[in-house]
Amino acid sequence: MKKILFQLLIGFLFYPFVSCREEFKRPEVQIIPQPATVINMEGTFSITSQTKILINSESPEMQKVTSNLCRRLEYLYEINNKISFSGAPEKKSLFIKLNTGLTISKEAYNLTVSQKGILLEAPSTSGLFYGIQTLLQLMPQIKQKLSEVVIPSVEIRDTPRFSWRGLHLDVGRHFMPKEFILKYLDYMAIHKFNIFHWHLTEDQGWRIEIKKYPRLTEKGSIRKETLAGHYGSNTYDGTSVGGFYTQDDVKEIVAYAADRFITVVPEIEMPGHSLAALTAYPELGCTGGPYEVATTWGVFDDVFCAGKEDTYTFLQDVLTELLPLFPGEYFHIGGDECPKTRWEKCPLCKQRMKDEGLRSEHDLQSYFVQRIEKYLNENGKKMIGWDEILEGGLAPNAAVMSWRGEQGGITAAKEHHFVVMTPGEYCYLDHYQANPKNEPLAIGGYLPLKKIYSYEPVSAILTEDESKYILGAQGNVWTEYMKTPDQVEYMVYPRAAALAEVIWSPKGPRDFENFKSRLTRLTKLYDILGINYCKAAFEP
Repeated sequence: MKKILFQLLIGFLFYPFVSCREEFKRPEVQIIPQPATVINMEGTFSITSQTKILINSESPEMQKVTSNLCRRLEYLYEINNKISFSGAPEKKSLFIKLNTGLTISKEAYNLTVSQKGILLEAPSTSGLFYGIQTLLQLMPQIKQKLSEVVIPSVEIRDTPRFSWRGLHLDVGRHFMPKEFILKYLDYMAIHKFNIFHWHLTEDQGWRIEIKKYPRLTEKGSIRKETLAGHYGSNTYDGTSVGGFYTQDDVKEIVAYAADRFITVVPEIEMPGHSLAALTAYPELGCTGGPYEVATTWGVFDDVFCAGKEDTYTFLQDVLTELLPLFPGEYFHIGGDECPKTRWEKCPLCKQRMKDEGLRSEHDLQSYFVQRIEKYLNENGKKMIGWDEILEGGLAPNAAVMSWRGEQGGITAAKEHHFVVMTPGEYCYLDHYQANPKNEPLAIGGYLPLKKIYSYEPVSAILTEDESKYILGAQGNVWTEYMKTPDQVEYMVYPRAAALAEVIWSPKGPRDFENFKSRLTRLTKLYDILGINYCKAAFEP
């Protein structure tokens, strides 16, 4: 009897560790986004504190990439490893090799885990970074002190399908603190997103410091109250809200993103969605005001005056301060939902149309956009805007973000303009993701997990040559009804994981049930990190 009791006690004490080892030895590889090719092999490899992590380059960028792996090992399992330089792998080591001779794309990587060790190689540090994200998903998704981390043997060859793998965040409607932006970038990196589209200005708030125009943040960042219900409810919360990022904040965020191989694409709305700016500088509107930072949502008639030369001077001054802060290739100028009501009655706009030989206000918007594009091009940037910039003729070198369905993107691609697909039907993460009766208040629409996963960014209408102009796709996060970081996380995850697979993994038949199985495992990491994801999204 004593022997039986002793065995039961031992079993009880060590049951958690036995369970974990079963978790480690799962034969299937469950990764999101799904790699291009996966070959399962016999056996496992164990990482311990004695495992050597070797790199073949001592560059600061290589050190940063590898440190990401070491931090996670320490955080999750309390395993501490040292990074050493070596020209070749050693027995039972983890060798991270920058191999510029590999004839694969810049962001691709090759990962081999065998009983002899681990080899990760890529032609660039970005590829190595993505390979490390995959390696981390091969590890147990638990937070517990371990003597060893057991990884299944596998051979992975992986490359992203699209170069633009974007996630957007609107901080104009509701300001999000800098600390959350950094977390947002961390979560993006786990899913291999590489573009952070930062929507910084709106009718409801100007969120970035411009030193030459201090009233933009002194007045334009603050609204007296906010609509409490759906549009048209005429119920307000009576609470003043504000917030903005200093240029030092921006530098920190951009650098943090770069360490995770994420490019920040800023958006400054023009010529519409500009009430916050007009409140600060009313002379830039057609009527001269007075204006008020919007307290409700929607589209407003008051926009930047396209007839005044001071408008272009102001916007060029703003861009002059911002362009050095954002080293990426593209700058987003909005260009959407710009009513022509004020322009139709404005003497200066009419005169501008006459002087420039413009036939309509749509042509005037095209003139406005092309002037801004010329300034951006002269300063080493490419312009991107919402698909309304097609109206009146697209600026020569502009890229289009197609949100009103796919037609704008199809039209632009046929004209050989680069396109990011982000149709509301598939990519708007502010829409309900489960039964609205049981969900927090949202702007409307219905976009469940399965529908996002079914999206194909390249329309069958496009020829093979035209398809090359589809840069990728992006999920958009409009925050009219997201007041806090927790609410943003709830609306974004786990749906962003579905989009991440759509834009990373190869085109082909998608198995949603298989994806859900892999996602269930990934949500264990969400739990560890404290991501407030929507569990109801898994329901049919």
